[in-house]
Amino acid sequence: MTLSPWASTEYQAPSETKTHRRIKRIMGYKIVVVGATGNVGREMLNILDERQFPVDAIEVLASRRSIGTEVSFGDKTLKTKDLDTFDFTGWDMALFAVGSEATKKYAPLAAKAGCVVIDNSSLYRYDPDVPLVVPEVNPEAVLDYSKKNIIANPNCSTAQMVVALKPLHDRARIKRVVVSTYQSVSGAGKDGIDELWDQTKSIYNPVDNKEFNKFTKQIAFNVIPHIDVFMEDGSTKEEWKMVVETKKIIDKDIKVTATCVRVPVFVGHSEAINIEFEDHLDEDEARDILREAPGVMVIDKREDGGYVTPIECVGDFATFISRIRQDSTIDNGLNLWCVSDNLRKGAALNAVQIAETLGQRVLKKG
Repeated sequence: MTLSPWASTEYQAPSETKTHRRIKRIMGYKIVVVGATGNVGREMLNILDERQFPVDAIEVLASRRSIGTEVSFGDKTLKTKDLDTFDFTGWDMALFAVGSEATKKYAPLAAKAGCVVIDNSSLYRYDPDVPLVVPEVNPEAVLDYSKKNIIANPNCSTAQMVVALKPLHDRARIKRVVVSTYQSVSGAGKDGIDELWDQTKSIYNPVDNKEFNKFTKQIAFNVIPHIDVFMEDGSTKEEWKMVVETKKIIDKDIKVTATCVRVPVFVGHSEAINIEFEDHLDEDEARDILREAPGVMVIDKREDGGYVTPIECVGDFATFISRIRQDSTIDNGLNLWCVSDNLRKGAALNAVQIAETLGQRVLKKG
């Protein structure tokens, strides 16, 4: 059985009375999930249940066209309510899993009503008054939530990378990161998943010919070096996000260059990361550091299959690290392979972890 993060490792329950006191202390959070019918929203509900988040009351919201849609929360079935008319007064936290436009309209309303917003869109990530948080990396940043009553969730490709980088940075200080991503179609939402599925079928059955417009080129049996819009310097916005967010979360002095690629994988982002340090870091020590790092699972055997691929990480909470090895082309360099379920760590899980951190450090009940 998975230990709830709300269960203290120091806590023992020798008596029923003490157990009841503990339960009373941790219960009482009123949670809203906004965008509950989407992939990330549904995953948020799954993870809240799996991690035994102390929920006293929960509401699930969606746009008017999805009102009444049923979603699951543990053994309960919930019906979505209208986001446009919902009153956030009296609710503790709202996990937003909608696009930037809807977030721009509704997040400030929730925040003004006293409900702390944990936002999965890109809208507030670069706002200096909004903390950008990965709990394994910078949990103390949640304390800055009160400036706007909003906490931002990072980009999915950034989230898994910084989990791998931070413990190594603490040991040897990172100067430069070169990363190439291999990002699944679920990062583009349900439409991305549908397009890969339908396109693959149409290749095998040309009669079933559909128009495809989610991606700029064929995604089935192909890779596309283009995610989000192009910027003036030739990089894409996805690549820019990885640069800016890594600096905000870990260290503004880290130099980052990224190439982000969409690949025909349904769920799970992979990254090949090259790291240059200020000090020498031996690959064996790096492996040991990562084995002890929060949120990281090292699977690194130098044999056939001794590494993790995207299909193996689906449904798991961990960020998996493989292929740790020295880079002999520079004085202080390492290479590693990083894989994670983007719908979990890259989105829903990280948002729930932020809620856990906020509850434990700030909004203590009881």
